[in-house]
Amino acid sequence: MDILFLGTSAGVPTRARNVTATAIRKRNAKTWVLVDCGEGTQQRVLRTSLSLNRLDAILITHVHGDHCYGLPGLLSSASMMGRETPLTIVGPQPIRAFLEAVQATTGLHLTFPIEFVDVERLPADFRTSDFAVEASALSHGVASHGYALVERGIQRKLDTRRLEALGVARGPAWGRLHRGEDILLEDGTRVTSDEVLLPARGARKVVIAGDNDTPKLLEGLCAGADVLVHEATYTREIVDRLGTDNGHSTAEAVAAFARDIGLPNLVLTHFSPRYQHDRGVTPSIADIEREARDHYRGTLWLANDFDVYRLSRDGRLCHAGPTRS
Repeated sequence: MDILFLGTSAGVPTRARNVTATAIRKRNAKTWVLVDCGEGTQQRVLRTSLSLNRLDAILITHVHGDHCYGLPGLLSSASMMGRETPLTIVGPQPIRAFLEAVQATTGLHLTFPIEFVDVERLPADFRTSDFAVEASALSHGVASHGYALVERGIQRKLDTRRLEALGVARGPAWGRLHRGEDILLEDGTRVTSDEVLLPARGARKVVIAGDNDTPKLLEGLCAGADVLVHEATYTREIVDRLGTDNGHSTAEAVAAFARDIGLPNLVLTHFSPRYQHDRGVTPSIADIEREARDHYRGTLWLANDFDVYRLSRDGRLCHAGPTRS
């Protein structure tokens, strides 16, 4: 499973970072899901292997512009590329009103239908092609949500030792059993797929949160999660100096939460532009990393634009390099 960061800045873009957008897909899958769509997201997509025609769903966490102003342009470009497949957009109700206003006032005519789902009424069985999706309310200046994406379609592997012990010859019979069919051997013995398929491994789960000043609100959504992607807009020092967190989290708060619930992997993003990309200046992104590492001992990453993080089947998260072309 790959997590691709298309934008990692809070509020406004910088020379090194665009505003928020994160893509997630199962490795080698054709379809993908986009979480948030800040201004300029489609430009970021052009520099990756992602295709707008293969975009399965867009999940918007909240209505602030750095998370949704890229929607009209991205949808328009998908239409001009000839997309016809329906596109699901999940988000707060004002997102629907925003898009309808843009369509009404700018002559935006789409070649494909939009299937809008109000996140407040997200069905318990909501699915994309590759993921089951859950949502949880967060704390911000406007209604904000986090999304959990749990992989679907996990195939069980054949127990080759069991097959050999039962005398099932390698060939078409193995394929039938792998597909869930039962077979009869030449001596009349019935072999069921259940007795020769190994137990399915656990489904991988990634939680991607919107803006949020209270990480503990994610405790339920993070149950069983392998990865949490969460904003770390500020350090504690800056919040103390400002006298407010503006509805955002510090690196300290997120890291302490991840530590307390035993989360194995944490990726921080959505950094205030005051933190310079150059770690040799002050304040810089290094300040956020130091604060987080003081409170968390799991696998920690600070995302950059175009970073790809790969979650292995055994739950390890590694940096798979930049994805820009």
